[in-house]
Amino acid sequence: MNLLNYLIAICCISGNIVNQKDNVLTVSDRADIPQKSEWRQLFNGKDLAGWKQAGPGDHYVEDGLLKSHGGMGLLYWEREKFGNCTIRVVYRMRDTLDGSGIFIRIPVEPREEWMPIHYGYEVQIDNKPEMYNEDDYHYTGALYSITSPLAKVGKNGPEWNTMEITLDGIRTIVYVNGIKVTDYKEGDPVPDRKFDFEPLRGPRPERGYIGIQNQSKNDIVFFKEIAVKSLDKAIR
Repeated sequence: MNLLNYLIAICCISGNIVNQKDNVLTVSDRADIPQKSEWRQLFNGKDLAGWKQAGPGDHYVEDGLLKSHGGMGLLYWEREKFGNCTIRVVYRMRDTLDGSGIFIRIPVEPREEWMPIHYGYEVQIDNKPEMYNEDDYHYTGALYSITSPLAKVGKNGPEWNTMEITLDGIRTIVYVNGIKVTDYKEGDPVPDRKFDFEPLRGPRPERGYIGIQNQSKNDIVFFKEIAVKSLDKAIR
């Protein structure tokens, strides 16, 4: 028995499915074999395949970066909802200070810009909310007007930032540049609304659409990576 036939026999005995093609031995995935989660890129660096704009303004791709124009609007991933996963976003401000947001837990596909605000969560991008008479509940990495940041670690333009948002059931955890900024679960106390543009209070779904905001013509944020990885296990 040659080596290839020996390997095929061993794999068949163990219950794995084996394919032989061009002398390359491959073993099919099995549901009972733990699989390591990998990052799946949603932004391909070339075009907006899989993405859809809701509300005013638009997004476009230039020099491998996702850029915005006008607003206020939302670019959302229309192909699926996400839950029990980590979303990684790498971004930078065009100028010293610009604003945007990462939307999560949007229950249905948005057709206008306000629905995601009131029925999903916005993970804020804004290092100077006081410039708009807003407080820490509007700082980078916070759930907009819902949570106060555990740390202030957002970098101004032109430095790059990495934000990782974990959706673990009803729990939302946000890291900015490797530092935990938010750890919130449904039912935690939240402040009353102070402004009419702040989101309505109430529970959000465990799964939902995600998107990025084009806040205004004066707030330009560039994105070079938007990726998703399923949770290997609950982190509660």
